[in-house]
Amino acid sequence: MSSESHSTSAKSPHDRKDPVVYVVDDDEGMRLALGGLLRSVGLRVETFESSQDFLAFPKDDAPSCLILDVRLRGESGLALQEHVAKSGVRMPIVFMTGHGDIAMTVKAMKAGAVDFLAKPFRDQDMLDAVANALARDGERLAAEQSIAALRAAYGSLTPREREVMGFVVAGLMNKQIASEMNLSEITVKIHRGQVMKKMAARSVADLVRKSESLGVDPQPQKSP
Repeated sequence: MSSESHSTSAKSPHDRKDPVVYVVDDDEGMRLALGGLLRSVGLRVETFESSQDFLAFPKDDAPSCLILDVRLRGESGLALQEHVAKSGVRMPIVFMTGHGDIAMTVKAMKAGAVDFLAKPFRDQDMLDAVANALARDGERLAAEQSIAALRAAYGSLTPREREVMGFVVAGLMNKQIASEMNLSEITVKIHRGQVMKKMAARSVADLVRKSESLGVDPQPQKSP
C-alpha cells in the first residue's frame, strides 16, 4: 500500500462516515496530484498503487467512489472493476486513462462506470465527476438504510400483526378483517394500531407503499 494512503487513514471514529474517495493508480505522481486536489476541497482520500492494495483495504460504510486508472501494472482497471462488482462493493467508479478508446469507454460504462476522463483532464472536470459519484452513492446508501429500517420494523411484528397488516394493505376494513381472522373487531383494531405504530406508517396508503417496498403480498380474502 502506498505511504500516502496510510497518512489519510488515521481518522477519529466520528470521521468515518465522511465521504471518502479511493484512488488506484500505479503512477505515484498522479496519486499525489489527485490526493492534493481532492483534499483541497475537504474530501478524505485513500490512495493505492495496486488493485490488490485497494481490495485488501477495509471500506467504510460511507458515501464513496473509486477513481481508477484503466491501465495498471499486473491487472487492468476494467478487470478490477469486474472484481469489485463481484465482491459486492457497489461504489461508483470514475475511470481515467491516457490511452482510452471508444470500445474501452463503452465497456466501462456498460459495467457501471459513472464517468470516463481522458488524461490530461481539467481539475474541475475531476471534481465534478467525483461530486456526482459521491452524491449518487449517498443516495444508494440512504435507500439501503431505509429498506433495512423497514425490514427491522416488519421483523418486530408478531405473526398475527403481520396477518392483520396483510389484510389492511389488501384494503379490508376492521370488520372484514375480524370476520376473516375470527377475531373481535376491537382486537383487530388493537393489532392494526400496533402495526401502524411499529411500521411508523402515517396512513394506510403509507403502509401500502412500505409493504410494496418490502415485497409483502396483501393477504387475500378467504373463499366463501
